[in-house]
Amino acid sequence: MTSRRLRARLWLEHYGVFPRTRIAFFTLYVLASALLLLVIEAVGEMFRLSFGSWLNAWVILLTIVGLVFLAVLSIRRVSAKLLWRMRSRLVLTYAFIGVVPLVLLVVLAALAFFLFSGQFAAYVLTSRLDSDLRSLGISNVRIAGEIVSKVPAHNVTPLSPDAIPTRRATHEVFAWLDGKLIFNNSGQAAPLLPTYLRQDFTRVVQDHGAVFLRSVTVIPDGDGKLVVLSSRAVEQRLLAELGANLGEVTLYRSDTGTENPTPIITAGNIPPPRRTLDFKVSSGAKIPVLDWARGSDTNPAPVSVTTRLSQLYDLGFSSLGDLGATIEFVLFLLLIALFLFEAAAWWIGTRLSRSITGAVAQMYLATTHINRGDFTHRIPITSNDQLAALASSFNSMTESIQNLVLEQKEKQRLENEITIAQEVQAQLFPRHITQLPSLEVFGFCRPARSVSGDYYDFLSLGPERLLLAVGDVSGKGISAALLMATIHSAVRAYSVEGIPALRQLQAVGGGPAVLTRGGSLIEGAEVCPGTLLSLLNHQLYHSTPQEKYATLFLAMYDAHSRRLTFSNAGHLPPLVLSKTGVVKRLEDGGTVVGLFDDIRYDEDSVHLRPGEIFLAYSDGVTEPENDFGEFGEQRLIELVQENRDLPLERISEIVTAAVDDWIGGAEQPDDVTLVLARAR
Repeated sequence: MTSRRLRARLWLEHYGVFPRTRIAFFTLYVLASALLLLVIEAVGEMFRLSFGSWLNAWVILLTIVGLVFLAVLSIRRVSAKLLWRMRSRLVLTYAFIGVVPLVLLVVLAALAFFLFSGQFAAYVLTSRLDSDLRSLGISNVRIAGEIVSKVPAHNVTPLSPDAIPTRRATHEVFAWLDGKLIFNNSGQAAPLLPTYLRQDFTRVVQDHGAVFLRSVTVIPDGDGKLVVLSSRAVEQRLLAELGANLGEVTLYRSDTGTENPTPIITAGNIPPPRRTLDFKVSSGAKIPVLDWARGSDTNPAPVSVTTRLSQLYDLGFSSLGDLGATIEFVLFLLLIALFLFEAAAWWIGTRLSRSITGAVAQMYLATTHINRGDFTHRIPITSNDQLAALASSFNSMTESIQNLVLEQKEKQRLENEITIAQEVQAQLFPRHITQLPSLEVFGFCRPARSVSGDYYDFLSLGPERLLLAVGDVSGKGISAALLMATIHSAVRAYSVEGIPALRQLQAVGGGPAVLTRGGSLIEGAEVCPGTLLSLLNHQLYHSTPQEKYATLFLAMYDAHSRRLTFSNAGHLPPLVLSKTGVVKRLEDGGTVVGLFDDIRYDEDSVHLRPGEIFLAYSDGVTEPENDFGEFGEQRLIELVQENRDLPLERISEIVTAAVDDWIGGAEQPDDVTLVLARAR
């Protein structure tokens, strides 16, 4: 069974269909699940089980999802196969640069032309309507003048319908003198005369649900006035006139809003197509409508027009005469010229792609030789262009590759050693700091080079005691890091494992009073900082070269008494910063460790009140210089005091950022070490 599975997998891998990615496995799982559900559904239908019907939805859903992911995988596979060759990529690039923008431009132009055609049809319709309104207004002014000439002042005797002839039988004309109807040529009931009429106007109005073209002329007559109204109902005949030689025109109800308007009148016919691409064009417009009874604007009356491109072409170019055919011929010539330019660009691009892909193929062949270690292979140079210069540069590169490989191996060996040293040193710094209930601590060290000669440590000596250590080894690099590791190991060994009493006495020159608890071992938790420094000085003096030494500050914090007992071996004095701004320097101790033998180190202690901050640092914090001088201790104190309420880690970040800004673009001159503690 295992051999069959292996053969099946090898067969699938040979044809490149074995799933290797997560999406491929997911696609296979989904399609297999759909197939399994399909089989279960068929079995359910065979035995007429109730669950067979609802499985059909799951089968369809899983099949659709599986096919979508399968299509994605297929596109990826096909694109990977097609785009492996540089020539295919260039051809596709030319297509995206030259063809796709042209296609988009053509589509955009066609869409713009189609939208413009619709707007042009609506413009023609509204222009004809405006023309009818102007004609109605002019006719109404003429009729008003004739009525004034035939009616004496304040004579309200009605005129006969034939007294004033009108140009169109479709125009209904009414006249009122001092509010009395004196002329009506239609025989129909006159519309109510609104009270708001004070001046002439010509508008499309809505009166009792019907739409009219109306023009009103108001002529003052002494104490009264003459009002002449010409009106024409918007009905099928008017729409037919508006849509003449245009297409089908439809008027919709204006009181139904803009959603799903109801058509009231339709006139005209859609012209038949003259050619294959003679598409229908539909457009609409909204005609402003005045409410006749109230004198305010109401919902506009929607009107639509449906025509064809050929009809709009005739309307647009009808005034040009024979010039329209000439313009059409010129546009056709421009289209042919565009096609020829595109074909020429495609041919030139293909020729250029062949020259580029040929050079790339030569480069690829040369890289395969280099990959096999054959540094004698050279690329033939047959031209004098940038690709030839690239080939020449590649040939020059192969001549020096072997030496570069050897140098790289040597450099890699040194880097590996430095990396190991960095990893070892990183293990020496405390990774898990034990915080006391009354004291929170934090330390930070950033080497100036690959490894650091600075040292800090926090060592828990029971639930109530914590040892703090800060130091700076002379010199930089690997040698300083090794001495730092020695100090780290010694401090931890003496503090945790205890100190043989006789050796301690010999080291510090102490008398019998140093022996405690009647035994020969001083427990680590009982060792004071001065004693530890004496022992470290003795050990380093006898185990390191004469020029090697270190500054070291050791302090023991007792949580019960909240007292910090310390001894300073030549290190920059740590500071205790109070809330009131008082600064205390912890200087008591002695000289550096490892330079002289038989040195005693004094001790002192300080009480840490809640909120006070203990600050220890190396010279890499205060001694960096720029054009304004050193960074300085005072600037460090001000930064810590300003941000004393922030977390210790955040204070450390602010200080190091300030040091970096002070240095600017220059190289970090020394290791930057910062130790912070805050009493709680």
